[in-house]
Amino acid sequence: MSHVFPRHTKSDLPTIASGDGCYLIDRSGKRYFDGSGGAAVSCLGHGDKAVTEAIKRQLDEVAYAHTSFFTSEPAEQLADFLIQHAPGNLDRVYFVSGGSEAVEAALKLARQYCLEIGQSSRHRVIARRQSYHGNTLGALATGGNLWRREPFSPLMIDTTHISPCYEYRGRAENENASDYGLRVANELETEILRLGPESVMAFVAEPVVGATLGAVPPVEGYFKRIREICDEYGILLILDEVMCGMGRTGSLFACEQDGIAPDILTIAKGLGAGYQPIGATLCSAEIYAAIENGSGFFQHGHTYIGHPTACAAGLAVATAIVDRDLLSAVRGRGEQLKAALGSQFGQHPHIGDIRGRGLFLGLELVEDRESQQPFAAERQINKHIKKAAFEAGLICYPMGGTIDGKNGDHILLAPPFIMSESQIDEVVVKLDSAISSVL
Repeated sequence: MSHVFPRHTKSDLPTIASGDGCYLIDRSGKRYFDGSGGAAVSCLGHGDKAVTEAIKRQLDEVAYAHTSFFTSEPAEQLADFLIQHAPGNLDRVYFVSGGSEAVEAALKLARQYCLEIGQSSRHRVIARRQSYHGNTLGALATGGNLWRREPFSPLMIDTTHISPCYEYRGRAENENASDYGLRVANELETEILRLGPESVMAFVAEPVVGATLGAVPPVEGYFKRIREICDEYGILLILDEVMCGMGRTGSLFACEQDGIAPDILTIAKGLGAGYQPIGATLCSAEIYAAIENGSGFFQHGHTYIGHPTACAAGLAVATAIVDRDLLSAVRGRGEQLKAALGSQFGQHPHIGDIRGRGLFLGLELVEDRESQQPFAAERQINKHIKKAAFEAGLICYPMGGTIDGKNGDHILLAPPFIMSESQIDEVVVKLDSAISSVL
């Protein structure tokens, strides 16, 4: 009898034995293509020797030292690397252990910045419906994933939400993409004015929405208008790149493709690539200076922030992404994978939309293509497809509640950056088998 507390108490999971590139292998010897990188984590695949050697070297030197007493070379070097490649005026890096912690740190940093500059009335956060920002209470409150929020709503801070930039379902027939993007972006200004500009401290968004919507990119110009609104009202723009960042969309930081830079940016998942738990919150020089020249102390912290071994892994991963030219590989392979999905499912009666950027792709499932009618929620189509794909030897990331937290199903694909062209066929064939067996 197991004493592990699993995600689902009725699950009967195989035991992982090893990893080999794009594959995970269970104790029986069955191989699974890791088509979602876990949860868009394993960007370098499994068993990357350069990363494991970097971890071993650091363990031989020192595994851990508390950041109230020491800094470390891996933390300093990784921070330098990230800032060297970061967009805009991002200048400082606060290391944490994962995505939820990174978002939580971003929210507290935003609030303390407002205090340091004498704007104590600013405390409200605006985000978007159908977003996901993490499972700690502040991050959960910020996210717009209803089924995750509902059980814990009495415990959460008060946040408000505007529409996502979700062209497939949001754009009206008489709108072009630009007009649609402008309309939903302007909802931010409307909400700021409703709440009172002096009370709003930050707007939080994923550049490409991950788990909850299924790799939904913004239309062109959307985030430029968002940036303008934030600047006009003195509101911090926090971009959550925990899932879509670190090369996943074809640029090291996803927001680069929209021609903007945030005041605060969060990363995790692909930063450690699964080799160590690590995340980071990056902030502008202006935010850091307000604290440095004010109280001098960020009133936040966790035991394992700046963990030397985790930072050594993160540095090895980030260096590999850049030095091995994996960003161009993501762009090229992503186009090939999207084209293959389009060829196989573009006219499928139950695939309404194929979307995404780089190796961050989503397929939205519908009962009827013409009306975009989703399957009934109680059918749990996404769960059945996940199970069927797993049985076929493909790990993918289906989710439900795509449209409103209850209705709608999608499949998220986020394979390792090292996948080969021949493996595209394997993904498409196994996914087609799973979808056919369920539908």
